[in-house]
Amino acid sequence: MNDSEIIFEFQQFGSIVKVSAMHSKTLTEISIQGPASAGEATLKANALRRLEYVMRKKGLIE
Repeated sequence: MNDSEIIFEFQQFGSIVKVSAMHSKTLTEISIQGPASAGEATLKANALRRLEYVMRKKGLIE
């Protein structure tokens, strides 16, 4: 995943934040939700882990 850009989007709904992440090369997109108190770095790391999991499951990365 080092050769492609990953785009993150954060949307806050009260005390919940929805984080969407998209891998620009494969157009694979995921979204997660978490507490706003978790902080942007934690939510971003969790979204990245989820994106990697989905891409592995689809056979796009090893």
